[in-house]
Amino acid sequence: MMKRKIYQQLVEWKEQRQGEVALLIEGARRIGKSYIVEAFGRNEYDSYLLVDFNKAPQMVHEWFDLYLEDLDTLFLYLSQHYHVKLHERRSLIILDEIQLCKRARAAIKFLVADGRYDYIETGSLVSIKKNTEGIVLPSEERSLKMYPMDFEEFLWATGNETLMDLIRKMYEDHKPMGQVFHRQAMDAFRKYMIVGGMPQAVKKYIETKDFDAVDEAKRDILTIYRNDIFNYAGDQADKVASIFDQTPSQLSKHEKKFRLSALKPGAKYRDWDDAFFWLKDARIVNICYNSTEPNIGLKLNEERTTLKCYMNDTGLLISHAFDERGIVSSDIYRKLLLEKLEVNEGMFMENMVAQMLTSSGHNLYFFSNSSENAEDRMEIDFLLQKDKVTSRHNIRPIEVKSGKNYTLSSLNKAMRKFSEHLTTPTVIHTSDLKIENNVTYLPIYMTPLL
Repeated sequence: MMKRKIYQQLVEWKEQRQGEVALLIEGARRIGKSYIVEAFGRNEYDSYLLVDFNKAPQMVHEWFDLYLEDLDTLFLYLSQHYHVKLHERRSLIILDEIQLCKRARAAIKFLVADGRYDYIETGSLVSIKKNTEGIVLPSEERSLKMYPMDFEEFLWATGNETLMDLIRKMYEDHKPMGQVFHRQAMDAFRKYMIVGGMPQAVKKYIETKDFDAVDEAKRDILTIYRNDIFNYAGDQADKVASIFDQTPSQLSKHEKKFRLSALKPGAKYRDWDDAFFWLKDARIVNICYNSTEPNIGLKLNEERTTLKCYMNDTGLLISHAFDERGIVSSDIYRKLLLEKLEVNEGMFMENMVAQMLTSSGHNLYFFSNSSENAEDRMEIDFLLQKDKVTSRHNIRPIEVKSGKNYTLSSLNKAMRKFSEHLTTPTVIHTSDLKIENNVTYLPIYMTPLL
């Protein structure tokens, strides 16, 4: 079994909540939701019953309509249909792909009140408007977001249980890793970036060490995403697909801001707003908004018409970006691994940082000012808010640098202009940790620790 951190959260939910609330695990397709919940049911309960609404016959859907006032019959039917014996307070019922049966989601209220069993719902596209229309969302439901495998989970999967502990220790002590360990960490990180965090692709990499096979696994997932767009995005489908297709080329630009004119000359953001939301809600992309002022209320200063659109998984972005010939040749993968690719590698590094910050629970913001005045003109890749807010110095400005030679003019200008608000200017790069001229330089694999 691939070890995932969310498992521990499931154990805590079971112990602490004792069936008082159901758990809804939402995330993109193919990130391993069903897999981990089934493993949890198998290991932590006397029995578990899985209703997969993708496969369940129509009559199973109807039972959630017909027998809510007669739960004895509902449980009897489910038990018989799935050949699972249910034990009071010792069984788990999993409602998989819950978005495909709105009635079952609305039924959570009654199922939890009944108190006999524990319930976990899983789904993608859960919060899409179409999937919540006409139902009262149960207040007896707690939501947990699941993301692609993070760097530490990738290390575990590839048999390295100790490297992240060392990285954590050095980060806390503000010390460099040293040449040998830094190289080991960067080698492992590059593999993670290229393979990505989709369990299917990671499994294929572990089994074969063959990048062509890994790429094929990732293309299958991209195809599922594309099909979902046309199956579920309704009248927005064409717009959603345009954004999805344009994401790699928009990220390859120097500024990485999404230019609507690339989709349609004269396009207005208000006409595309819903399409961006759909992709974000489906967890296919991570959206980073411009904050017009890098101070405490990043959300208050959010300018939604200027945004950057990152892929949810950098491994998928690589396959998406190089699909001219239908498959990324292992040659491109090798060059990426050895830092020999003659393309803008910055897009993959920045996407990676966005991915890691998102899965650590951060909302994504950047700061951009294209003023005529050179001193005001600046671009800061990410702004992070401190956990504990104080009266000043609450925002950490972050620049991502993929090459060896770079300047920090935007970072320096920001520190001069917004010195009241900013703290700990940080550069995320491919070299080791150092602190120089009041700037913290972090190797990219330390990003999840911010």
